Amino acid sequence: MRIVDLRSDTVTMPTPAMRKAMYEAELGDDVYGEDPTVNRLEEAVAERLGKEAGLFVVSGTMGNLVSLLTHCPRGGELILGDQAHIFYYEAGGISALGGGHVHTVPNLPNGMMDPAAVEDAIRAPGNAHFPRTCLICLENTHNRCGGAVLSVEQMAEIKAVAERHGLPVHLDGARIWNAAVALGVAPSDLAAQVDTIQTCFSKGLAAPVGSAIVGSRAFIDEARRNRKIVGGGMRQAGVIAAAALVALDEMVDRLADDHANARLLAERLAEIPGYDVDLATVQSNIIRFGLTRSDVTAPQVAAALTAEGIKVNASDAAHIRAVTHYGIERDDVLYALEVAERVMQSVAVA
Repeated sequence: MRIVDLRSDTVTMPTPAMRKAMYEAELGDDVYGEDPTVNRLEEAVAERLGKEAGLFVVSGTMGNLVSLLTHCPRGGELILGDQAHIFYYEAGGISALGGGHVHTVPNLPNGMMDPAAVEDAIRAPGNAHFPRTCLICLENTHNRCGGAVLSVEQMAEIKAVAERHGLPVHLDGARIWNAAVALGVAPSDLAAQVDTIQTCFSKGLAAPVGSAIVGSRAFIDEARRNRKIVGGGMRQAGVIAAAALVALDEMVDRLADDHANARLLAERLAEIPGYDVDLATVQSNIIRFGLTRSDVTAPQVAAALTAEGIKVNASDAAHIRAVTHYGIERDDVLYALEVAERVMQSVAVA
């Protein structure tokens, strides 16, 4: 059976150049700061995002957790969207391990939070009844909002709120590279609107493992300690950092191909009776679509598609998510559409 895996851009396989770089990587002990490949990666990602320093971590979840631990003392409160990856999919790490308090603000369909709602969520300082607000978090691109892209101007609105109250802003920029390509801006233009960023190499950039945190040198020095606390200190980590360096050098520009494939999939899917696609929401490599039929559920259709080799995930009872990425070509998209039409014609009634 032909398999087209559209579950996530995390399923990507490393490129031949990555495998070669991993084999040939110059290594040292990173906990001692002696792995030259890790050091080059941390410098490179910080430079590209316009920050002073970087820190290599195992995953995006670890990167966000270490960042939040560094920003927020125990009992401190962070403000973030109610659809945020940090809130939904990171196991409540900041509460479980850091004693942080989460205050959610509704995400708009475009991934943005209303700046007025964010400002209203900031606690009055000096009131002993309230936790102290210590951080505002953004996400770009926004996973649960269908890969929605926040513009530089949108991010600047939130940054302005934060500055009025003396608060830092952290960006879950797992897919900041997708956002930059979609907007046609430098990643550093987006990064300039926040104080710290977590970004992934293992999603659209197709490296097998790893993320990075970037920010001020003082912040990264403290984050390095928190990385150690959560067990993230690695030794000869240049083996995996080498692949991430290749990802930075070779895989960013090609994200435009993933976006084009996502657009093709969305436009053609919208023409198939039974599927409900809001094309205005398809801005990067993620498509979140619904159904016009009331007699079947999203999990049913997702299961039927997967049984036919088109792997997708039901994100809830009414929506399915498909993600284009390295390894998915235009021909794969066209084949997936053929199967999607056939499945919709034959899927069993709930």
